[in-house]
Amino acid sequence: MPEMILPDEARRATEFLDRADIVIGIPSFNNARTIGHVVRAAYAGLAKYFPQWTGVVINSDGGSTDGTRDAVLSARLEDSHLMLLSTPMVAAHRLSVPYHGIPGKGSAFRLIFQLARNLGAKACAVVDSDLRSITPEWIDLLLRPVMFAGYDFVAPYYHRHKYDGTITNSIVYPLTRALYGLRVRQPIGGEFGMSARLVERYLQREDWETDVARYGIDIWMTTIAIAEGYRVCQSFLGAKLHDAKDPGSDLSAMLQQVVGSVFLLMQEYESVWEKSGPTAPAELFGFRFDVGLDPVEVNVGRMIQTFLRSAGELGEIWAMALHPATLAGVEELKGKAVGDPSRFHMEDELWARIVLDFACAYKRSPLSRGLILKSLTALYLARVASFVIETEAMVASEVEDRVEHLCLTFEELRPYLRRHWNNGSATEGGMDHVRHREQSITGRG
Repeated sequence: MPEMILPDEARRATEFLDRADIVIGIPSFNNARTIGHVVRAAYAGLAKYFPQWTGVVINSDGGSTDGTRDAVLSARLEDSHLMLLSTPMVAAHRLSVPYHGIPGKGSAFRLIFQLARNLGAKACAVVDSDLRSITPEWIDLLLRPVMFAGYDFVAPYYHRHKYDGTITNSIVYPLTRALYGLRVRQPIGGEFGMSARLVERYLQREDWETDVARYGIDIWMTTIAIAEGYRVCQSFLGAKLHDAKDPGSDLSAMLQQVVGSVFLLMQEYESVWEKSGPTAPAELFGFRFDVGLDPVEVNVGRMIQTFLRSAGELGEIWAMALHPATLAGVEELKGKAVGDPSRFHMEDELWARIVLDFACAYKRSPLSRGLILKSLTALYLARVASFVIETEAMVASEVEDRVEHLCLTFEELRPYLRRHWNNGSATEGGMDHVRHREQSITGRG
């Protein structure tokens, strides 16, 4: 696949710098309010923990109009001389460059990876631009396992509010763990450390023009690292405080891109997960401790109403995607939603079967994948609503136990997935009908 053409700014900057041992990448789009703090933390982390190495902080920006790039270049380290007074260090550089290609986080990462390779970096870390809880220690925790312990991929492990990260908790973590056998708690966390050889592997891939260019990038990176046998670990970073959203708000684009990437990778790595056995925890670095977290407001009523409304509009599509027994469970769930919403509950097994059925439908119906993923959103909201109602009075440790139970349910259903993966219940004629419906909805028919 042809490489992304480097913007002139980026090419000139790398020619000027010539080399860097460590690259820290920060993707951004209109993050002027928070990115200055992230840059200062990254810069201070390099100076404090890796003073013997040459480092560069790269902001890969998607066309911000709020002064994000100016905020990066003007970020100052007023107190760094106090913290680093007795530490000899090599100065880190800062770059802020626009990326080209499909707008999205993945395209920003691709530019960062190319620059890291061109600079001959030994390790690369990426961090989100909306973080409020990042500290210089995060840089150490993301990079030290790569630089000094031979790991290729460092995933974040942090405490999050029980309603922050619902896509992770309800789909991505349980499914990825069940498929590939390694318990990486935050597979789409946003902050990662990587070795040079893994960065090179990412750049060799030919699927950069898919949803990988957008929100699919995190799970794509994690899955490749696990499925292809790279050395993977986790680092405890404390609290993740960022611009969290109500899971009942419009997260449909993120859900579709992330889950679509998971389902595509399931096809590529079928030979890996078909042989998977018991799961094992990924090694965890860092000192775990309890932290305070920002509240996350959730509108349960809106999620349930979206589910009920969509059940009428999407019933035909669900009938094509779901196994008859799973569909019967969804029909029963509709009755619960109409009755007493406060007692609304979706069993773990039903939810796991929904996800696995959708994975199978996605595989067998390549021309209808867009509509299949869109129709999953309402079922996901029903699951989140059920989870919120069930865990309202629970503390963090109890909620984590509930997530663990869901993960074990996904693992127990691996034989179910293997049975249905190549023997879906939808007929080809039914898929023709789904495609016709997709065309009428999108105005192409």
